[in-house]
Amino acid sequence: MGIYAVKTTASQERTVAEMIINREEPDIHAALAPDSLTSYVMVEAEDAAVFDRILDEIPHANGIVQGESSIAEVEHFLSPKPDVEGIAEGDIVELIAGPFKGEKAQVQRIDEGKDQVTVELYEATVPIPVTVRGDQIRVLDSEER
Repeated sequence: MGIYAVKTTASQERTVAEMIINREEPDIHAALAPDSLTSYVMVEAEDAAVFDRILDEIPHANGIVQGESSIAEVEHFLSPKPDVEGIAEGDIVELIAGPFKGEKAQVQRIDEGKDQVTVELYEATVPIPVTVRGDQIRVLDSEER
């Protein structure tokens, strides 16, 4: 059993992964279409021979990359990256969602467990700490750089 990379048409990775799984082939165990991997689907299968049978019948599947991948090579696709990763206290950020959208702020505190950031708005007359989700901000300037 191994993990194989199936080449696909760009932007059709999820469609191909769903079609591979929906075939209910006994030799295919899982298919993964990570957003960070363009034009490829990772498929766990007993051997590469199963792809000779099915790839001709799946639109947008363009072939298989020769050789197997190990679980160590695809492991980083399996665990989600927290939205607050790469954000540090003191960073200047812009809020990209919510009621303060478009406002600039400085990061005061980071709660990685809840994936939240507490920021202090720049243009506010009175400094107000606002807690937002990590996906609602964009780093403009980092003190570490």
